[in-house]
Amino acid sequence: MSTETATEQYVERLLGDDSDLARVHATIGANDMPQISIAAGYGKLLTMLVQLSGANNVLEIGALGGYSGICLARGLKESGRLTSLELLQQYADIAKGSLEAAGLGDKVEYRVGDAKASLAVLAEEGRKFDFFFIDADKESYPVYLEWAIKLGNPGAIIIGDNALLHGKTIDPDKNGPSVIAMRKFNEAMVSDERLMGTLLPAYDGLAIAMIR
Repeated sequence: MSTETATEQYVERLLGDDSDLARVHATIGANDMPQISIAAGYGKLLTMLVQLSGANNVLEIGALGGYSGICLARGLKESGRLTSLELLQQYADIAKGSLEAAGLGDKVEYRVGDAKASLAVLAEEGRKFDFFFIDADKESYPVYLEWAIKLGNPGAIIIGDNALLHGKTIDPDKNGPSVIAMRKFNEAMVSDERLMGTLLPAYDGLAIAMIR
């Protein structure tokens, strides 16, 4: 076992069992969906950051089975709302069921279809957000980041999962479209003058930035 794997397992043992999140993993497996939810340690970080930031309106790009949605919604204040964008109706329905089972169904609104189109509609509606979590198709991360900056209130938090792409982003021999897009996203998160950000290297990497 690698040191990295042992460290992650150590952290997850400390975090302990979570029946709501375990239910999500089981539901994802039962529906033959990919087991690519955010890591447990980062899921807990999402909850903490939403609560610490006092976010009232959170936007999630990529719902999958509802794991990250639960983590985000748990950090919301009583009046807070989560808007979740999901490409597939099946996944949105499963995610909704997961949040309802966790007692958080009243905090979330799902919009189904291409996220870029949904983001354009949100802009037309004049919607603004305090917190963004991006965990969808990797080639579109730079586009999602630009939308987040456009839709974000000053001081809004932007988080992108899978910043390391299982080591591909740091491998010079890997130059596929997703890898190139993720490198561009990571660089913008830490160097764009509109943002103040950093990258956490644990698990599969988490990029975090704040809109100035």
